[in-house]
Amino acid sequence: MPPVLSVVVHGPEVQGHLAELLDSLAARPFTGVPDAGGGDGTAPASVEIVVAAVGDRARREAERVATGDGRVRVLALPGGADDTAARAAGADRATGAWLHFVRAKDGLPPGTPRVLAARTAELPPDVQVLAVDHTRSAWNTAGARSGDGWIFARTGRRALALTDFPNLLRLTPLLGARVVRAEFWRAHEALPATREAAGDEAYLAYSLLLHADRIACLHQPAYEHRVLRPESLPPPTPEERYALIERYERLRRLMAEREVPERPRAVLYDVMVRDCLRTFARSGMPEPVAREFFARASRAALTLRPRTYRRPGGFEGVRRSLLEENAYTKYRALQAANQRRRTVRKAVVTGRRAVAGRLDDHRYRKALNGPVDPHLAVFSAYWDRGVACNPAAVARRLAALAPHIHQVWVVSRDRVALLPPGTDHVVPGTRRYWEVMARAKYLVNNVNFANAVVKRPDAVHLQTHHGTPLKRMGLDQLDFPAAAKGLDFEALLARVDKWDYSVSANSHSTRMWERAYPSRYIPLDHGYPRNDIFYRATAADIRAIRDRLGIAPGRRAILYAPTHRDYESGWHPRLDLAALADRLGGNTVLLVRGHYLYGNAASPLAGLRRTGRVIDVSSYDPVEELALAADALVTDYSSIMFDYANLDRPVVIHADDWETYASTRGVYFDLTAEPPGPVARSQDELTEILAGDAWRDESARKALAAFRRRFCEYDDGQAAERVVRRVFLDAPEDTLPPVVPVDERIPAPTPEEATAL
Repeated sequence: MPPVLSVVVHGPEVQGHLAELLDSLAARPFTGVPDAGGGDGTAPASVEIVVAAVGDRARREAERVATGDGRVRVLALPGGADDTAARAAGADRATGAWLHFVRAKDGLPPGTPRVLAARTAELPPDVQVLAVDHTRSAWNTAGARSGDGWIFARTGRRALALTDFPNLLRLTPLLGARVVRAEFWRAHEALPATREAAGDEAYLAYSLLLHADRIACLHQPAYEHRVLRPESLPPPTPEERYALIERYERLRRLMAEREVPERPRAVLYDVMVRDCLRTFARSGMPEPVAREFFARASRAALTLRPRTYRRPGGFEGVRRSLLEENAYTKYRALQAANQRRRTVRKAVVTGRRAVAGRLDDHRYRKALNGPVDPHLAVFSAYWDRGVACNPAAVARRLAALAPHIHQVWVVSRDRVALLPPGTDHVVPGTRRYWEVMARAKYLVNNVNFANAVVKRPDAVHLQTHHGTPLKRMGLDQLDFPAAAKGLDFEALLARVDKWDYSVSANSHSTRMWERAYPSRYIPLDHGYPRNDIFYRATAADIRAIRDRLGIAPGRRAILYAPTHRDYESGWHPRLDLAALADRLGGNTVLLVRGHYLYGNAASPLAGLRRTGRVIDVSSYDPVEELALAADALVTDYSSIMFDYANLDRPVVIHADDWETYASTRGVYFDLTAEPPGPVARSQDELTEILAGDAWRDESARKALAAFRRRFCEYDDGQAAERVVRRVFLDAPEDTLPPVVPVDERIPAPTPEEATAL
């Protein structure tokens, strides 16, 4: 027996939302749904899910969920397929009596398929469309109710013709908020007008109501409309702006063809005018586009106006009168007068605060009015801590490839003495700092520059990041207060919107940055420049590093690098390092690296240094040299594991508080299920692993190989070369050095090999 309902999920994976949608569907069985005959019995599964997956990312997510779930059918489409093609392909594959189209970026409230199957199964044959309520979510809101509740409250559960209740046309025009009888959809899809406007889902949502004989309603929210940040999408073209007006012109022609009565026409006309004025006010169109949009909206307001239409009174009536007159200048003046009273006071207060926070005097503004220096690049790392990480690696390669570009580092006053000799630098807040920040063509950081730094249109901001994300980042911290700790997400997004490029070491990072930091920057899948050294270091380099650290030839060095925990006030070592060193014996030395957020708080190690078997390397930079010196890495959840894996050396995970960490910080995957090597849940287990051969046995090697293929994807020793050529030298992508496959790379020698050479 065919299913009652086909949920047709269609489109590409965008900002991780498809995975969320499919996981939510897979988590809930569709049982207890009345059978299609409307009897008292129940069917074990009267819902199918058809995923028309666009592109490889969407296909992989769909296949992951479909494995072992007979309700899910996957249709793989090429990456270039648009929403129209994906929706049509999914509908062709669907076998249900009713179709519910769900865009891949959107969601469904829990239990929705079961509710819809039950509701549609009871509808009489002459009902062709079920209109449902919806919620609205954005990056900073979740599950906000629509404004359509008053309409559903008046319709109840009865089936209506549109002429009986024209206010159905005031329902938000979301195709996902319309569940359609399959035979009716296929007939509607074949209409010439539908084919012409198939890419306009709002038009389809309206036209379904205009074509349907009878419409039923469901007051319960059965769709989640996710609104992506406009800053994460390509700017709309003028033609896309004008398409709003063309939609209503098409609908007018459709109503004329179907001889729709006056009342529905009046309702849709009112909807059109409100929509045009709202779009005009909120869209921030460039001046020429705004004038043209207003003129086209004015023509539509005159030509589409029903005979019986009466303009409302008050302020709304004045707005509509000016629109009909095409009085663009007067309308703008009215807008300005209406906004002035509400905004002038706020503008004065915030303006004073911004100036006070940004400037000691007028020099920064003056410098911003001057030309950008195309030969000036500003670098910073870890909140102005010095020359480090990816920015340092980019700077080194830039000096070799483009020595004409002058480099200046932003360094906090207390770190200036630690700079390499000859490093040109500025201290935040100083006169030269603001002048340099204003004039620089290139700004490179592995975190963010201060909020007050202005993004000039002809400047280039390169965000290099400083790790592969296991823990939740950016907007994904919203649900984890312990991690966010009062983080100003609005300010964060304002900083993210300044990025032009975002560097990734692997496709996992690219996907996570896309969802955690949604904006229009260009992802650079080029690898982390700081990891180039793991493929370029020589045996002599490694011997020299170990000599500086005091590690005798032949001794095993284990780097222990735990991460910061948001739920702890300071560093409290989770291992008894003295006991561990004693158990491992005199041939093993522990290099202990406290997280940089703790500063000098690594004092718990002070009493252990005298033994010679525990070396505090918390203040040793760069950390990449510590990785080169170590025979193995022990860490908990630090991102150093992703970098160290490039060396193809053993990694052991100490995860004694994994559940606590995952629930308070939030994580993107289960490290204990997909580790780079053995996982110890206690010190005893860790000691047993390191004292025996489990840290480097066949099982450990297999786990590490899989981890490297996944997370060392783009790191091959040429990342800095690719980044510098792409960003600073404007080289086309196809001219950059290609990424060497993981299995073909040769990492730096191990310490044992370095000693033998």
